[in-house]
Order: sequence, then structure tokens, then C-alpha cells
Amino acid sequence: MNSLMLGNNTSEVEITNISSFGVWLLTRDKELFMPYEEFPWFKDQPVKSIIFVEEQSEGHFYWPDIDVDLTLESIEHTKRFPLKAKSV
Repeated sequence: MNSLMLGNNTSEVEITNISSFGVWLLTRDKELFMPYEEFPWFKDQPVKSIIFVEEQSEGHFYWPDIDVDLTLESIEHTKRFPLKAKSV
């Protein structure tokens, strides 16, 4: 008996946890923690806005509800990307 091949994985990226400290992003084989200290755009946002994330191209993530886009490199290497958005 042969098993049928499953379809393509349509969920290449997802938010796996939101806490009072930050957000966990799962992408392919990595789970990345984004602390609010480094990624302030997510703090105080509704859960539905945080979990609605798209991978527009490999390693490029976009949160349309809060108009934030980040690359895998900027998440993994925050020291290389020191500029931060300032609250108005």
C-alpha cells in the first residue's frame, strides 16, 4: 500500500506564543524569541494583529495589521540592526 503525498505546507510561519516579555515566531525549523525591548512594535497590540503574520518571501515577515516587516537576519542579529522605532 502506498501513502498519498501530502500537499504543500501553507503555514511556513506562525506565532507560537505571546507573553508579557515578547513573542515567539516559528519559521521552518527555527523558533525565534522577539523580546519587546528589541521589538517594541508588538507590545500592547491585540493578539489577532500579532498572530496575523505573512512570509512574503523566504526570511521576510510582514504583519499587515501593524505595518511591521522584519527579516530573519534582523530578528536573529539585533545588534547588527540598532535602529529602533520611537513612540510618538
